[in-house]
Amino acid sequence: MTTDATEKDRITNELAMHIGSLERIRHCTRRFVYTPGVEHLASTARAYWLIDLIASLCRNPNLADEEFQVWKLSVHENHSATLVVTDGNDRELLRREIHCTDFPLDEISLYLTDDTLLLPPEY
Repeated sequence: MTTDATEKDRITNELAMHIGSLERIRHCTRRFVYTPGVEHLASTARAYWLIDLIASLCRNPNLADEEFQVWKLSVHENHSATLVVTDGNDRELLRREIHCTDFPLDEISLYLTDDTLLLPPEY
C-alpha cells in the first residue's frame, strides 16, 4: 500500500489537533491507558497493532525503571519498520524490527508515562 503525500498530511494534521484531553481508553491488556489522539491514530492509520506491540513490549526489563519513554516507529521504503524506545534523551532502551507494515506515515512518536500512552501534542 502506498500512501500519497496528501493522505500523510491529512493524518498528520488531524493528529496535531489532539491536545490535552482528560479522556482515557484502557488497553485490553490493562497494562496502560491511552488518549483519544492515540485512538485516532490507531483508527485512521489502521494501527491497533502498534498499540498492541507497545503493550507487549512495555514490561520488558530494560524499561522497568524508565518513568518516561519515547516510542518511535520509523517506516522504511521497503515497507519494513523499526520501533525504537528511548528515555527521551536519546538513550536507546529497546529496538524491534518489523518485517512488513502498511503504516501510512514515515514515522510517528508516542510517549509512555504514568501508564499512559499519548501523542506528543497531548503531553
